[in-house]
Amino acid sequence: MKTVGLTYDSKTDYKFKEGDPLDANAEFDHPDTIGLIAQAITTNGFRVERIGNVSNLLEKLGSLNVDIVFNISEGMFGRNRESQVPAILEMAGIPFVGADALTLGLTLDKVIAKKIFIADKIPTPNFFEVNSKEQLNNTNHYKFPLIVKPRFEGSSKGLSENSRVQTKEELDKQVEYVINAYKQPALIEEFISGQEFTVAIIGNDEPEIMPVVQIKIDGKLKLNDKFYTFARITSDRLEYVCPAKISVELKKVLDGLALRVYRAVECRDFGRVDFRVDQEGRPYVLEINPLPSLSKEDVFMLLAKAVGITYEQMIGKILDSALKRYNFD
Repeated sequence: MKTVGLTYDSKTDYKFKEGDPLDANAEFDHPDTIGLIAQAITTNGFRVERIGNVSNLLEKLGSLNVDIVFNISEGMFGRNRESQVPAILEMAGIPFVGADALTLGLTLDKVIAKKIFIADKIPTPNFFEVNSKEQLNNTNHYKFPLIVKPRFEGSSKGLSENSRVQTKEELDKQVEYVINAYKQPALIEEFISGQEFTVAIIGNDEPEIMPVVQIKIDGKLKLNDKFYTFARITSDRLEYVCPAKISVELKKVLDGLALRVYRAVECRDFGRVDFRVDQEGRPYVLEINPLPSLSKEDVFMLLAKAVGITYEQMIGKILDSALKRYNFD
């Protein structure tokens, strides 16, 4: 029986510091999710060794006896935090599930990811970044509404009702907040009014594109000015519609773009691409997440039901993709 190591960051491991925003540990997994994934791996016929976070991995590295690691670790600090576990595993010659350190680093940094999209002619909202509020006075090449985000965060960290701005005063205030609270540059994008979708992909040589999921907020599919925020993730205001009730044409466009993005950043085994579609039906790629949430509240549980398999089988598909990539028997 093969042993699968499980690397993760638990919400219970994070110690809040003075000045931390409320969503400082948003990317970390709830212990229930970690247990759910561990149980799913066991159901697929593997032994599971819980390794935990990057510090635990470093402590156990010399005595680690696993065949492959299922990595969902987000890392602790800096824009390379998601790369920490994969870089260590690669250095130690230990196979692992999911994207490598390079892919995780460049996709967490939204500015670098968008530069890759632009180079590959993948539509993404126009943007600029600033390191200080004062820099805003040196540019006037923007038109409202805009949305302000931290440059390298996930799980909708830093996104609230105040993130969408319509005046210079609101822009100044939100940029200052993001830079001070998250200790990083602010990414400022044109706000795409319309609908929001996400497309998950599993596999490598011939990736399987999962059904398109549409985001519903406050009972509305046409979101217009509404958008995904940290507060909405844990509220009953956010719903997922799976599969999305959209035209064959739009599904084909979203599927095609998702696959192009997945390949552009060399994603492995699984990932999820987020879109906004404007009022004229034009799609824009917001980001790709090569380390998407596998919690039962998120889309992978719904996707499993939509394609007629169990959550455990979905985790098995992801694990099998990695095992095939490493040529395991």
